[in-house]
Amino acid sequence: MPSTRAEFHETATLIPVAQHLARVLRAMGDLAARRAGDDVEHVRLADAAGRTLAASVDARLASPPFDNSAMDGFAVRWADVAGATPEHPVALRVVDDHAAGAAGVADAAPLGPGEAARIMTGAPVPPGADTVVPVERTDGGATVQGDHAQRVAIFSTPDRGRHIRRAGEDLRVGDRVLEVGTVLGARQVAGAATAGHATLPVTRMPRVSVVATGSELAEPGEPLGPGHIPDSNSLLLAGLVREAGCLVAEVVRMPDDAEQLRTWLAERQPCDAVVFSGGVSVGAYDVVRRVLGSGESGAVEFVRVAMQPGSPQAFGVLADGTPVFGLPGNPVAVAVSFEVFVRPALLALQGRCDVRRRRVLAQVASGWASPAGRLQVMPVSFVTPDADADADADADAASDAGSASPAESPTGPTGLPRVRPAASGGAGSHLSGGLAGADGFALVPEHLASVAPGDTVEVLVLP
Repeated sequence: MPSTRAEFHETATLIPVAQHLARVLRAMGDLAARRAGDDVEHVRLADAAGRTLAASVDARLASPPFDNSAMDGFAVRWADVAGATPEHPVALRVVDDHAAGAAGVADAAPLGPGEAARIMTGAPVPPGADTVVPVERTDGGATVQGDHAQRVAIFSTPDRGRHIRRAGEDLRVGDRVLEVGTVLGARQVAGAATAGHATLPVTRMPRVSVVATGSELAEPGEPLGPGHIPDSNSLLLAGLVREAGCLVAEVVRMPDDAEQLRTWLAERQPCDAVVFSGGVSVGAYDVVRRVLGSGESGAVEFVRVAMQPGSPQAFGVLADGTPVFGLPGNPVAVAVSFEVFVRPALLALQGRCDVRRRRVLAQVASGWASPAGRLQVMPVSFVTPDADADADADADAASDAGSASPAESPTGPTGLPRVRPAASGGAGSHLSGGLAGADGFALVPEHLASVAPGDTVEVLVLP
């Protein structure tokens, strides 16, 4: 990969989270716009789930495509059955039988006075019929002895036109079905099929390289040497990249060695983005900062964001224009940074119309401290009734022992879920064990130094 002099910027003061995110999204939006013409592919509906729609989709077929029955019963002329009651039923001659999917209905002779056609749900309504009588409101039809004709007794009169699904009442040809930027799920794919599509235009899935830096990182499950810890960051980032609808180009575990990083940058696999964990702060061995901040490989800005955890951040482009993200090395900070900055950026790169995670309000069950002046993004778990009972028992035991215990609030207000920190140790960025039980991230505003039981917080809900 060519080497060129980079711009290097140092921001000593904390910048707002929204400001850094806006810069990232602007850059990714510009890149997505440049990619738009080249990154569209057409996929079969069966392969479209999880992909991002590259162009709006309009109906090619009406839905329903023809008038059809909404009930099992008998297609009739309403004028023939007006006034029918159980005491004074109306008898009609059954002249035809129509099942869903049967051919030839359009060529059938129109129903004449006193005639009916047996019809199943979904079957086309025969010519001349304007109403369907459910089978439950008839005697079901019977063959009359002597003339071998089948007749049906109608016991009640539905409204004119009842139980008929009219052609185009759901969709007309040309109606908008799906908007560009929609993430495709089961309902969207089914809607496209109903509208007459066999394939859909989608954006190409971005390829993302993941690089976990740190000489202390060891293969998970292997015996740990002195000062080593299992490498969870590479697994975490690779999984989050896939959850964001992207492909993982490669996963690299790299020691704090500047020459190894330079070699990888020169020989790396082609990709659409690179995400580093570790090496972006001011430590003596922060290798990402040393290399990318030296002017060797692109234009990268290193900043400190008013967020906890995850204050040190880096973002920019490599020499070939590939966007690069530098995240802190502590696992919780990696997860939070990806959620706040990288995930929205990767969704924007795909042309998604909505890059925000679903948010809900929740009531705090167990309070915690928060660093004033920074947005705290706290991994939290939703409280279950069993968890409440266990917490009350723990609180009673602690009280008997004369020690302090986090206060537990009573039942929350109607409709609001309740949350507590996912890790028993609180908000430490190294407490990665608690991530496994996190249901979301609580957002504690910068002006608060703590939240107490009963307070309301906004929560980003994880899938």
